[in-house]
Amino acid sequence: MSNYRRAQAEGGTYFFTVVTYRRRPLLTLPESRIALRCAIEEVRSQYPFTIEAWVLLPDHLHCIWRLPAGDNDYSKRWGLIKAGFTKKTKHLFQRDEWMSDSKTRHREVTIWQRRFWEHQIRDETDYQAHMDYIHLNPVKHGLVSNVNEWPYSTFHRYVREGIYGIEWGCGGDSGKGMLGECVEDV
Repeated sequence: MSNYRRAQAEGGTYFFTVVTYRRRPLLTLPESRIALRCAIEEVRSQYPFTIEAWVLLPDHLHCIWRLPAGDNDYSKRWGLIKAGFTKKTKHLFQRDEWMSDSKTRHREVTIWQRRFWEHQIRDETDYQAHMDYIHLNPVKHGLVSNVNEWPYSTFHRYVREGIYGIEWGCGGDSGKGMLGECVEDV
């Protein structure tokens, strides 16, 4: 059995990538967005965390979370969020023909990849680079031409707060990110 080592800083800030099983494009569907929002709210009511940044794409999501002081259990939170989403959407997205012996043994369904990717944010430069990466992701994947065209992102919140300009990204503002570097390098 694999032994995955995860960052465990209590009260840390983390970047995550979570992917659907077989990269199925189901996360931006209206019923998925509602189910995901409900699952997150339910988990946050019991296990608080702050969402610093978020982008939801059809087959995956990226986000940055800040955990409370003395807490490092993001795995429990992701497990509960994925389970809550699955419970609400299994009737829509489960594909029995894709079930393997391993998925059955682990009591999984065909909605999420088994694991997620996490990275502990080290410093302000790392934080800014991951913020830019998150907000540029819809452009990187060819879903839109400009960052401000993608509705499922915290980019719009940061525009309202004056952190990003509405034309931010390589194109509208000379390619300068929040740090002044070209975000293409992120």
